[in-house]
Amino acid sequence: MKKKIAIIGSTGSIGRQTIDVADFLHDEIEIYGLSAHTQTSMLAEQIRRYKPQKAVVTEPLQYSKTLSMVSGWDGQLLSGREGLLELVTDPEVDLVVSAVVGAAGIEPTLAALQAGKKVALANKESLVAAGEVIMEEASKSKGVILLPVDSEHSAIFQCLQGTKPKELKYIHLTASGGPFRQFSRDQMEEITPQAALAHPTWQMGGKITIDSATLMNKGLEVIEAHWLFGLDYDRIRVVIHPQSVVHSMIEMVDGSLLAQLGPADMRLPIQYALTYPKRKENPFSRLDLYKLSKLEFYPPDFKRFPCLALAYEAGKTGGTMPAVLNAANEEAVQAFLTKRIKFLDIPRLITRVMNEHLPRVIYRPDLGTILESDNWARSLTRQIMKV
Repeated sequence: MKKKIAIIGSTGSIGRQTIDVADFLHDEIEIYGLSAHTQTSMLAEQIRRYKPQKAVVTEPLQYSKTLSMVSGWDGQLLSGREGLLELVTDPEVDLVVSAVVGAAGIEPTLAALQAGKKVALANKESLVAAGEVIMEEASKSKGVILLPVDSEHSAIFQCLQGTKPKELKYIHLTASGGPFRQFSRDQMEEITPQAALAHPTWQMGGKITIDSATLMNKGLEVIEAHWLFGLDYDRIRVVIHPQSVVHSMIEMVDGSLLAQLGPADMRLPIQYALTYPKRKENPFSRLDLYKLSKLEFYPPDFKRFPCLALAYEAGKTGGTMPAVLNAANEEAVQAFLTKRIKFLDIPRLITRVMNEHLPRVIYRPDLGTILESDNWARSLTRQIMKV
């Protein structure tokens, strides 16, 4: 019997690559559901090609347009938040690939877990903003129900197979360092969106590419790793590795380092999440060890890349602070991409919003409180940018 998957965020970078993997594994995986927000032409093309049972347009204003583009399709087109929740909780779905960008992925990820679905998590914001709530729900299952898709967390997850918690000392999350690893602060003041979108090793969506340039992406991954692997922040280390060959490492109590290596190809961790605990042959690119000239590792510079320090600070503070960090960052990144602020204004804005929130932090928040804090942070960030 084929495994039925729902891919939410199917028109984004991870969503499209998930479809590539599922297409290759078509003998054992069925694309049951797809979703998109505004990229409806691409969604319609995916519907026509893969003929899912259900699809969702989360932007209701795009519903009629999308429906007209898929005439003759005998599946069901749903709309809005309610449609997305219906898809991820559908009794026919075995696994949900959460590839929605940003805080919009929190609610459907939680709903899928509450419905007992396995979730392949590419939406790191779900754990950043609502890690306590998400992991509490995931812990109710006896088996592995939350599978990391991020290459770094997939690497850690793979390295941990067969190890015991008491044997683990540290995890080392690798970061390419982005395109500005060797820039001075003065040079960073003049960075343009076009330059920031030119990542040296990975092909990703706009938001995550900017996050990689500021190192906020690695900061978010630190918080995500805290929840996924149950480690204190002082046991989660970031190491700059420009070649992006070692996707992450674990350090054992006896000093041994276990690493997962591979090409810069997100289809590999995606496939592992879709087929876990099995591994499958594939036609994807492979790492040629004979062509590796060098592997470099450096400590991160927290002063030149303050977003990484801000993420550690938010994670250690806990409560609603990570949700505020994430929301302020999303708003600031969008403003940078539309040339309303400068590159270094991103951490400046986040710092102001976090400082404003510090006396308001709520600990052990429920989902409603997390979403309220998210909205508060977005509103304040926009307000600051207008001044």
